[in-house]
Formats: sequence, structure tokens, C-alpha cells
Amino acid sequence: MPKNKRSGTRSAANSISKPLEPLVLFVDESLDNRTVVEALRTTGADVEPLTAHFPKGTADETWLPYAGTQNWIVLTRDKRIRYRQLERIALTHANVRAFVFTGGNVTMKDTAAILARALPRMRRICAANAGPFIFHIGRTGKPIKMS
Repeated sequence: MPKNKRSGTRSAANSISKPLEPLVLFVDESLDNRTVVEALRTTGADVEPLTAHFPKGTADETWLPYAGTQNWIVLTRDKRIRYRQLERIALTHANVRAFVFTGGNVTMKDTAAILARALPRMRRICAANAGPFIFHIGRTGKPIKMS
């Protein structure tokens, strides 16, 4: 009888890759909207809205370090962040991994759909990068590293 030939590929059960870390997404006031939060939770994401921890209007300098110490992934909506060096410095100084939606005039419903579709890419980026970092996500939903 012929011997069974092995394919040479590992099965999922024998894979040596580590499972992706559980990510907690922290949505700041600009995305703290039921439509966005529910769309992200529908994909299986753990979501912490800003208003669950701080009152509306809380300064970035207050919540950013907290999000950093919790190792949460910050999601924000600021199409002008590319031009605001102090905001980028604050995100980096807080040691957060941040994704900034820069899609412009897009409804919250469309923003929610774009971010939900981008979540698998965001997970892979977070698994590969300890941070701090800032990626922007436009209407295409493709995260691009900010320099």
C-alpha cells in the first residue's frame, strides 16, 4: 500500500501563529454615536465610547493618557489632523494606537460602515505594531500610516 503523502502545510490546529490580541476601541466624542458604536460592536469589536468614561467636552489632554494606559485603540474623526501637528504629538505622547477617520463630508451611517469594513485591517496593523502610531482612514476604508 502507498504511504499517505503529507501536503507540507500546517493545519489550523498546528499553526504556530499567536491569536490576535483582543482590541478595545475607544471612540472619542467625534464618533461617540450610537450608529458608529453599534456598527463596530456588530463586527464583534469591544467598544468604549468616551461618554461611558468622561463627560462630553472633556479635553483630549484628559482622556488621551487614560486611553493609552488602558491600551485602547483610539478612533477619532478629524479630517484636518494632517495639518495639526500638536494634535498628532498629543496622540503619540499618550502612547496610543490611533485611527483617524478623514473621509470628509460623510454621514455617520457611512462612517460607521467604512470603519466596520476597515476593522480587519486595523486588527492586523495593531497585531504588527505596538505603537504609538497614527493611521488615517479615508472613504476607501484603507488605513494609511501618517508620517
